[in-house]
Amino acid sequence: MTPETPGTGSTVRRILLGSQLRRLREAKGVSRQEAGYVIRASESKISRLELGRVSFKERDVDDLLTLYGVADREEREALLQLARDANTPGWWHRYNDVLPHWFQTYVGLEEAATLIRTYELQFVPGLLQSEGYARAVIRLGNAGATEHEIDQRVELRLQRQERLTGPNAPRLWAVLDEGALKRPIGGPEVMRGQFEHLITMSKLPNVTIQVMPFRFGGHAAEGGAFTILRFPEQDLPDVVYVENLTGAMYLDKRDDVDTYLQAMERLCVDSATPERTVEILGDLLRET
Repeated sequence: MTPETPGTGSTVRRILLGSQLRRLREAKGVSRQEAGYVIRASESKISRLELGRVSFKERDVDDLLTLYGVADREEREALLQLARDANTPGWWHRYNDVLPHWFQTYVGLEEAATLIRTYELQFVPGLLQSEGYARAVIRLGNAGATEHEIDQRVELRLQRQERLTGPNAPRLWAVLDEGALKRPIGGPEVMRGQFEHLITMSKLPNVTIQVMPFRFGGHAAEGGAFTILRFPEQDLPDVVYVENLTGAMYLDKRDDVDTYLQAMERLCVDSATPERTVEILGDLLRET
């Protein structure tokens, strides 16, 4: 485990540190209640720390390491450095005024992921949206927002996309339901720009795009849109992200993740091939 892994966001560092502390506590046979007493906190606070859902105080981590019998200086320093790094705000924190708290977690996970697999049935996924399409979608979902807020949200989305063409770019594998491409967003000009953008993005070596056609009928993703994130750290499980109107679920239990992985594999097999998808996008571009 290397706490200084390039590209690892603060959210993932918290999750990684929390999982390390949980293993150390369980190996020592210490209860959450006992651990909480040592750092003057509740049992539920220890649970939140171990899940990476709250920030860490370096002093608390130091006290817990002592309780768990971690005497090796290098091991202690590595974990304490991880605690310091975990509290470093990510670049997206400057958008806090327009970024819901529950979505901040997702942006942090996305920033650290090496593989992003996503299925979308209503809109083109945010990482593949053209600027015009992103603006139209954001305006639809934020009817009362000011122009400045809309601009901020668009800027955030475009900045998230920069990872796809930057150093250490993640692999993105997206399956789009045909409905997401047939739904007119922002008018013909915006849709043409979006189709052109998808064709361009599909040419990147780290991006794979497939379309799930109407003619296939029912398919594996009956539950709706979802994203699966994978990280370079072997200590971290895959995380499934499922969004709703007022929040999101983050699933990392093996059984849950396996169910979504199986659905994604089925979608990829049943959808149009990447080559055929480019042809479909070209046809839509000419028809719009």
